[in-house]
Amino acid sequence: MSAGPNALRTDAERVLTRWRARDGDVGQERLRQEYLHHLAAHPEGMWKGCSAGHLTASALVVDPAAGKVLLTLHRKLKMWLQLGGHCEPEDATLSEAALREATEESGIAGLTLLPGGPVALDKHRTPCAWHLDVQYAALAPEGAVEVLSDESLELRWFPFEELAEVADASVVRLARRTEAALALSPRPDPLV
Repeated sequence: MSAGPNALRTDAERVLTRWRARDGDVGQERLRQEYLHHLAAHPEGMWKGCSAGHLTASALVVDPAAGKVLLTLHRKLKMWLQLGGHCEPEDATLSEAALREATEESGIAGLTLLPGGPVALDKHRTPCAWHLDVQYAALAPEGAVEVLSDESLELRWFPFEELAEVADASVVRLARRTEAALALSPRPDPLV
């Protein structure tokens, strides 16, 4: 059953109003304010059709026990990135959108989001418009095996310490913030 586009927008406003970067980063605070202003100025600001930019949801899939991160070699952008993308009207919350995207693009069932909400915000230009990305961390279940989707040229696990060799600065920043969040958060119970 569809939650409706207004539910997602309401959730995005709630998440962004409450969220603060764990490290107090001033740049993250500026982005948070920019995202809220964008939503206030653009009623369609959640959706791909908004040419002024739109919110997206992504998740860095991690295997904490192995100290590895799953990245996609994005089919269109030809870059190693975290999993994620556009919100859909069926998404009730940003976290559901991020988890849906990560699950669809990784093929891994049983992903769980790290508690505590988004890990970071990142604004970047794409061929369609500015993406105002709300970034989460998703924990892979033990023994998870990825399955390639149409979104990717390749999926590959990388150790945290090797990300700077393959990914851009935004992915490296997200990974650092994810490592810090992992150190502060217990692994959620998958049965809850």
